[in-house]
Amino acid sequence: MVMERSPSVFVEAGEEDIRVHYLVQLNGQYQGQATGETFNHIGKTDILIRHENTNVFVAECKFWGGYKALIETADQLLGYTTWRDTRTALIIFNRNLDFTNVISEAQRAMKDHQRFKSGPNKESETRFRYVFSHPEDKQRDIVVTLMLFNMPKPAKP
Repeated sequence: MVMERSPSVFVEAGEEDIRVHYLVQLNGQYQGQATGETFNHIGKTDILIRHENTNVFVAECKFWGGYKALIETADQLLGYTTWRDTRTALIIFNRNLDFTNVISEAQRAMKDHQRFKSGPNKESETRFRYVFSHPEDKQRDIVVTLMLFNMPKPAKP
C-alpha cells in the first residue's frame, strides 16, 4: 500500500527499482540474507531469502502483462525452485486501468495453470495463496502467493 499512498516515488520506477525497495525491507528483517537477481536452480530469481544455508523464499516480480504472461511468469518462478523450495511468490505490479479486472484475470490464470492444485486462500483483496505441484515431482507441493499492487501510471511525455 506504500506504493499506492506515495505514487510520486514509484511513478517512474522500473521493476528493478521496486525490487530494491523490497530488498531493503526484507534485509531489515532477515539481516542481509535477502538477495536480488540470485541464481537458483535454472536461472536468476528476483528475490531469494536464505536462512542457515536453506532457501526459505523465492519470488519473481513482474509488471502485469495479461493472463498469458502471468502463466509464463508462474512457469518461470517454478523453474527457479529446487525440490526443497516450497515457499514462493509472484509479485505483480499493475499500471493499467481497471485494477479489479486485473485481479480477476490473475486469479483465473493461476487456476488455469497446469501445476495448480488448490486455492486461492484469500489473504486480502490483492493477496492470494495457491498450492501448485512441483515441476519435477507432482507429489511435492509449492505454495505460491500471488500479490498484486496497483501502481501509478507514468505521465506521458
